[in-house]
Amino acid sequence: MGILVRAFGIGNFPFPNDDEGTYLAQAWAVRQGELAHYTYWYDHPPLGWIQLAGLSWLPEWLAPDLPAYVQGRIAMLPVAAAAMVLVYVIARRLGLARPTAAAATLLYALSPLAVVLHRQIYLDNFAVLWVLVAVAFALSPRRHLWHHVAAGIALALAVLSKETIAVLLPVLVVALWQGSHPSTRKFSLAGFGSGFVLTVLFYPLYALLKGELLPGSGHVSLLGTLKFQLGGREGSGSVFQDGTDAHRLFTDWLDRDPYLLIGGAVAAVCALAVRRLRPAALAVLVLALVALRPGGYLPQMYIVQALPFLALTVAGLAETLVTRLPGRPRLRPAAAVAALAGAALLAGPHWYERDRTATTADDTGVYHDASRWLHDTDTGDRATVRIVTDGVLWLDAVDAGYRPGTGVIWHYKLDQDPAVTKTLPHGWKDIDYVVSTPALRGEREHLPTLRDLFAHATPVATFGEGGGRIDILRIHNDG
Repeated sequence: MGILVRAFGIGNFPFPNDDEGTYLAQAWAVRQGELAHYTYWYDHPPLGWIQLAGLSWLPEWLAPDLPAYVQGRIAMLPVAAAAMVLVYVIARRLGLARPTAAAATLLYALSPLAVVLHRQIYLDNFAVLWVLVAVAFALSPRRHLWHHVAAGIALALAVLSKETIAVLLPVLVVALWQGSHPSTRKFSLAGFGSGFVLTVLFYPLYALLKGELLPGSGHVSLLGTLKFQLGGREGSGSVFQDGTDAHRLFTDWLDRDPYLLIGGAVAAVCALAVRRLRPAALAVLVLALVALRPGGYLPQMYIVQALPFLALTVAGLAETLVTRLPGRPRLRPAAAVAALAGAALLAGPHWYERDRTATTADDTGVYHDASRWLHDTDTGDRATVRIVTDGVLWLDAVDAGYRPGTGVIWHYKLDQDPAVTKTLPHGWKDIDYVVSTPALRGEREHLPTLRDLFAHATPVATFGEGGGRIDILRIHNDG
């Protein structure tokens, strides 16, 4: 059921995010033998889009006429399906009954937040999948040493998919402590640590072998980018301060699904007192503390990391409370049914409306129209015409025959990548077209060349209206 809800209307909702196009283009580059479609600057470890590259060939083969971002979203469905299975497995390994494990899986599968964010092409979805694998191995009832080594390797793969997931390392240690036998615990911890460290080290080793580990003139570096990611990015503000990006984002999360977020947070605090639920509860609290820190950068997709643990704590705490009820044995099944019915009555209408919107809304028609324009319109010799797009339409332009990299140019690279700027000796005058999308217009004040392009452009086609429209702009470069 969860996959069907995600699949219906997957190309029509939500509105594409520029990150989706970036990761999809990087996955395309992997299939061409490169780590990125432009200079790889260690913005994230590459394993996430390497996995996407391995999955994206099937939707491209089955539906070659769909826009590239829709094909990429279809490729995310197996990731979501595997994560749902793992939520059930972890619930059982936490000692929850089969009906409770199924309830946790349904909470995770049908939450409006999960439905929307699992559709989108985010590295966090791959990272969460590997974290769930790690937790499942750490809690393995067989307690084999190789299971605990595998847990460390799986956590490393999660970090190499999206580095921010590393904050869950203490959660894995707690899970391993509870899932290992006291007599062999030190070997389990050593095996886990070895598997984690040795796997993660492949990333800095790659940078070292390329001479890009340390900052220096004339090249990108892993440590230089890490310094930027940790301290150089503009913060999102406080979630408690009205008007900040963090507050707006947190409000949007609550608007989509207040029941799982608030219920899961309360359940996590209570579940810390329940030993078997402690790993899931600790995961929720660690992620919440990171999100609530003042001044940090909070991305839209961050909540993806917490969703499976929110579902597990809600279902697990409900079962714990029901099993501790006094009285006759028949009271407990009746209380469980009553709790399930109450949850359905409370959250059901809101979830139904939100999930119905996700499956029936059409917010992306302008991107479909712009993709068709790129493929069908005669703009001249596509081997020499130069066109600027956002990340979402970059790969569509490549598929349409425009030269990747410096023929079709991702707008972020106009002023920020020397490999691109050196091919523009006359600046904006060397560009023929701009595909003006909301993401691209939002950056024009920060990119001088993009600002100049808008000042010397005339629309030749417009799709949609208002702030969500897409304009095709022809640049007047006076020869």
